[in-house]
Amino acid sequence: MNFNAVLIEKGDAGQSVAVRSLGTEALMDGDVLIRVTHSTINYKDGLALTGRSPVVRRFPMIPGIDLAGFVEQSGHPAWRANDAVILNGYGLGETHFGGHAGHARVKGDWLVALPKSLTPARAMAVGTAGYTAMLAVLALEKHGLTPAQGPVVVTGAAGGVGSVAIALLAGLGWHVIASTGRVEERPYLESLGAAEVIERKELSEKGRPLGKERWIAGIDGVGSHTLANLLSMTRYGGAVAACGLAQGMDLPASVAPFILRGISLLGIDSVMAPMARRVEAWSRLARDLDFAKLDAMTTTIGLDQVIGMGDAILAGKVRGRTVVKIA
Repeated sequence: MNFNAVLIEKGDAGQSVAVRSLGTEALMDGDVLIRVTHSTINYKDGLALTGRSPVVRRFPMIPGIDLAGFVEQSGHPAWRANDAVILNGYGLGETHFGGHAGHARVKGDWLVALPKSLTPARAMAVGTAGYTAMLAVLALEKHGLTPAQGPVVVTGAAGGVGSVAIALLAGLGWHVIASTGRVEERPYLESLGAAEVIERKELSEKGRPLGKERWIAGIDGVGSHTLANLLSMTRYGGAVAACGLAQGMDLPASVAPFILRGISLLGIDSVMAPMARRVEAWSRLARDLDFAKLDAMTTTIGLDQVIGMGDAILAGKVRGRTVVKIA
């Protein structure tokens, strides 16, 4: 059975990427064969497609860190033919062939059943970015934070994680402050539910160890000075959920906010999150996310357009979410 796939290869001249025709016999080991109908473009996919960061750890590799589709064959007791499933993380698109392909063979233990209220297309409009945003919201809630305690700030607001986070938080009653380097996106961010929009430069430069208290909570996908400034401006007892490193992996911060204001830094991992947390996140997304807002932030492309999206998403030119419809 043949299908098309984006394939990253590496030779003496460096990395190359092209759409290839493959047979299912070329797929990697697993006990479930999936007919992939949709995937997405995430920031990590951009890194893989361009080779700017060593995301891909074996070659050749089919990129795509998430997928949705239907089971075709199963040797796993939990899954039967035609079951609708979602998969993200577990090294997909990094060490295991990913979702930018017509088929995928994976471990059944990695799969999550598609919630009844989601189509595969909408599930991938959420994608790893939206799932990560939900994990961050859950972490803030489990920390005991509520909208009544004050505002929440979201960095990288016009990107995938930021867009879904704003829609989720606004729907849950939070006063959302959106931080972006694209101030021309203010109408878009306000349409998602942002109550305030601030310029990225307010947070991206070196700041003071302890700043004016501005928010009780934060979701940060940027890292570096931006995360340090978020922490320095978090109110007493608040918390920031960190889930990205668009500005950098460093954290030039002080212990002052932690020991003088009792704040917390919550790390968010989407790749190896336990299954119970995954199911909870997807269940909440199906319940809490405004699908009209999700649709408004989503663009759909074909498999043949994937390669060109790598540079665009890393350059911050992609707004919201991009779904890949697999022909």
